[in-house]
Amino acid sequence: MHTDTDRCVRAVQAKDTRFDGVFFTAVVTTRIYCRPGCPVVPPKPRNMRFYPSAAACQQAGFRACKRCRPDTTPGSPEWNARADLTARAMRLIGDGVVDREGVSGLARRLGYSARQIERQLLAELGAGPLALARAQRAQTARLLVETTRLPLSDVAFAAGFASIRTFNETVREVYALSPTELRTRAPQGRAGAPGALTLRLPFRKPLNPSNLFGHLAATAVPGVEEWRDGAYRRTLRLPYGHGIAALTPGAEHIACRLVLTDQRDLAVAISRCRRLLDLDADPVAVDEQLRTDPLLAPLVDGAPGRRVPRTVDEAEFAVRAVLGQQVSTAAARTHAARLVLAHGEPVDDPEGGLTHLFPTPQALASLDPESLALPRSRRTTLTTLVRQLADGEVTLGPESDWAEARTRLAELPGFGPWTIEAIAMRALGDPDAFLPTDLGMRRAAQELGLPHTPAALTARAAAWRPWRAYATQYLWATDSHPINSLPA
Repeated sequence: MHTDTDRCVRAVQAKDTRFDGVFFTAVVTTRIYCRPGCPVVPPKPRNMRFYPSAAACQQAGFRACKRCRPDTTPGSPEWNARADLTARAMRLIGDGVVDREGVSGLARRLGYSARQIERQLLAELGAGPLALARAQRAQTARLLVETTRLPLSDVAFAAGFASIRTFNETVREVYALSPTELRTRAPQGRAGAPGALTLRLPFRKPLNPSNLFGHLAATAVPGVEEWRDGAYRRTLRLPYGHGIAALTPGAEHIACRLVLTDQRDLAVAISRCRRLLDLDADPVAVDEQLRTDPLLAPLVDGAPGRRVPRTVDEAEFAVRAVLGQQVSTAAARTHAARLVLAHGEPVDDPEGGLTHLFPTPQALASLDPESLALPRSRRTTLTTLVRQLADGEVTLGPESDWAEARTRLAELPGFGPWTIEAIAMRALGDPDAFLPTDLGMRRAAQELGLPHTPAALTARAAAWRPWRAYATQYLWATDSHPINSLPA
């Protein structure tokens, strides 16, 4: 996108917020970079330069606009719609891998050399992994400076900086303000509970919260998730500790309240919450494609902006997908709750009813199959899965190659197309995952006049690619299942 100068200029002149996060506009006369939807008067086209990332702007010597705050935009939809090296690297960087494991750790996870990854990211994003991670640290630092009363020295290390000097220099370079000046300019809100952070998660409009939050609330595992006071709340297992996220849908943003045991987990917690709610999607592109089918168009027009509810923990979702095979939503929740009580890690939640972290594959690998109230074949499926996840034979993290993950899952006993595609859709985040054998899908297709046998529906759905996962959300919305509406 950033190489199409004419298109970028038109987007900036129209202040089109749909492109926020897709590219960034740098102004050579002011040395400032902005998002396309910046509310100030657009600069002259001859003074504009376009970059694919905030890190590339910073590396070229531009600082962030204080008015539009380009670092607070939704992320590029490309990184969640692709499974190539660049997209997988970006998902891992967003998950904090470079800060924790370095570029060598990033390379090891992806199975490429550090030089190959550097070259690929520079070609597509104008910045290497260190610069991209640095830009993320700067954003995390700003959030901590503006939303907490933490001493600035604590903010520096919580944001991932190796020294206070580097922290001060980076913040001043990116924002043209010192950390102290940033804090002085920030609105002074009421002090929250210790460790609590309140922030806004931006998204591209439109966003339809009904299926998104309705699904999460209806399938919530007691003790791990809950719907309380208009917010979806859940526990988070994070690299340095754990946390609790409360997410409340709003017209302009998602309100996010995080309680973390270690502030270093802030960037990762935000990244996982955004991924859970599919907030970096481009609903306009998705809906335009799906509207080309005359039978889907009325569904899209009636409730545009549906998202795919995803997960904060890929292994957790895979386990829950197996527990949900051929049973009701209520039964799946019951099975999962038993595992949580028996093997989950207890947590404190003074503000609600959350009690545990979902158990890790390592914790489940030694469970007694006879203790599971499941058919024998499904016990074998579950125990094989958790053993493979614990041993690293099956990988379902942000670095996963979607095709390879499907192949590995298909080799496990009891994994058919429905389970594999559900994991691909919700855990791996493949926007083209499709479940033509799903009973709700087939029933909805028949009601709309679409082909409803799996083979015929798959053939018809070829025109919906690469957004078949979103088409699935629209089709499921024609059913009367409680996951399609917000709880009272």
